[in-house]
Amino acid sequence: MLKLGLVIFCVLVASGPTWSARTVDSHLGQKDLSRLQKVFVDGFGSSDLQSIFFSSLNIQLTDATQKEPLCKKIATLHSESKLNSFEKDYYYIGASRNLGCSAKIDEGLLSKVYSSLNSELGSSQEIFYRVVTHKVLGVEINEATQEKLVKRLQELLKKDDTLSGLGYAFNVAPLLGASASFIANRVEDAIVQADEVDGKLLQFEGGLSITSLIINGAFGVSKTFNKPVPITADQAVKFANYFLSRRSVQTAKGAHVLIEALKTISGADKIAPVCVQLIGNGQLDAQSPTLNVAVVDLLGKPLSPAPKVINAKVIRKKDSSVLADKITVASKSSDKTTYVADLASLKPARGVYQAELSADGVYTQTLQFKVLGRVKVQSLEVGIAESDASAATRKQSVTYPGKLQEVLSADSTQKLLLKAVLVDESTSKPLAVHQAFVRLYNKKTDKEIIFVAEQDSSKAYKFDMDVGNNGKNFNYQSGTYSIYLTVGDSSLSNSFEWLVAEVQLKFNEDKEVKPKNTSGPLPEIIHQFRVPDKRPPRIVSDIFTGLCITPLVLLFVFWGKLGINVSNLTLAPSTIGFHLGFGGILVLFFVFWLQLNMFQTLRLLIPIAVFTFLAGNRLLRRLYAQRNSKASAS
Repeated sequence: MLKLGLVIFCVLVASGPTWSARTVDSHLGQKDLSRLQKVFVDGFGSSDLQSIFFSSLNIQLTDATQKEPLCKKIATLHSESKLNSFEKDYYYIGASRNLGCSAKIDEGLLSKVYSSLNSELGSSQEIFYRVVTHKVLGVEINEATQEKLVKRLQELLKKDDTLSGLGYAFNVAPLLGASASFIANRVEDAIVQADEVDGKLLQFEGGLSITSLIINGAFGVSKTFNKPVPITADQAVKFANYFLSRRSVQTAKGAHVLIEALKTISGADKIAPVCVQLIGNGQLDAQSPTLNVAVVDLLGKPLSPAPKVINAKVIRKKDSSVLADKITVASKSSDKTTYVADLASLKPARGVYQAELSADGVYTQTLQFKVLGRVKVQSLEVGIAESDASAATRKQSVTYPGKLQEVLSADSTQKLLLKAVLVDESTSKPLAVHQAFVRLYNKKTDKEIIFVAEQDSSKAYKFDMDVGNNGKNFNYQSGTYSIYLTVGDSSLSNSFEWLVAEVQLKFNEDKEVKPKNTSGPLPEIIHQFRVPDKRPPRIVSDIFTGLCITPLVLLFVFWGKLGINVSNLTLAPSTIGFHLGFGGILVLFFVFWLQLNMFQTLRLLIPIAVFTFLAGNRLLRRLYAQRNSKASAS
């Protein structure tokens, strides 16, 4: 027993951080809400009754010139809709109420809706739509009818306990009074059917509509009948991740159920996840490293109540060293969603860091950010040397960001050298960068060539170009080239390109290179078929044809010598038809050999072959019958 208790304790300790996380990486921001608002606006212009209803739920029209045409439109769409009567009745009546239509709803339709609860409803979906339609109309359902509906709901769920059936039952149960509390026992049966995706998402088969239907209904049942929340905090995070992944929904119904589901999960105080994310691109300047963090609910609103204490543990990702164990993340007085941590006292060096945030010990999130450093050119030398090293190298120093006043000169027997020492501005230590290029640019021809500067054992970047061996790269175009040093890195805040000097390059072979025509029509491409293979000599074809005809010639020869037995040949239609069909096939093959192609031949062969098959079958049956009659007579 002690061992079992120890195992359970270890499992709880190990899973504790997961329970306390309760955070997601994103939320439904203002940009998303604006796009969904446009979906609702577009819904008014559609010819779909359902879209107009959900749009009217989320946008209130005040312009009478817009409302009246819509009221006439939904009446027409209701009569033409192919939806179930209970569903289209709800959308029509609901849209009329939402729009505030002046025209009264047809009494015949209202009478049908009122009397519908007295009949035996066929599904939990029908019960839901009929009950909510009464609610929209402001009609109270008496207790006797409620009891009847609850019993019918129980009967239906015994036959149909699909996710859709349970979802509608969850949503209608709170409207049917205490007698419908039995449905609370079915919530767990539905939740366990959720599918997990990549360990991050939870959804039900059927997508957004079914998932939101069950989640909204399950929370409604729990609230109405005073039951515990239907999902755990970990499940709430995964369901929220799924709903947020569907933010690009394009239909009015999808937009509505998405917002409603996120509101439902955000309203569950004990399990509601929040969004903790970096503000901006996560790149901090080393001179003023300030970490800005947004802490909001799933709809981008400030938390209520706001977190009392938010602390951050800052870790350098490269070596997992801890810079600070407890940094206070304070709220901005002007913005209740923004929290700021000043990291200046830590003096973080250039690199990638992780901030492990904890809000009130309930919400935890790990954020990755980058501290940008500043590069400094400690020294740079540029010069010309002989390719065979027969003479000393002439090097000259250049100070950033200046330019060498003298124009260098190098011919095909020399090489161009450049050496630069890059250091971190804050530590003066040699720096390795992602990009270190030397660019040679000829202003006259507007041509350039780029070389990579390599870092040597002393951490200095070197460039060494043999002029003679690189003439081809320059198209042997002599002239004055500007020397640029380009330094760049994703972790630097002051990447630069520096004009270091100018050099006169002279190549042995001068070639005038015609500029390529980059505009205008390209030369026409004329398609040419493959040249046919050479045919064999005529004599070969004649011999092959003779060999093919030989069996037919021999047949007629043998018939002439041996004779032909035509005693069983009759003038019956099947006999004549079979021989005509068979002969037709032979003639067709001969014509195919002369001029037809395969597809033409097949189109003609199919009807002839079918006719020959049927005639031959009839002929063989007749011959079989004749043989049996002769045998019985003998």
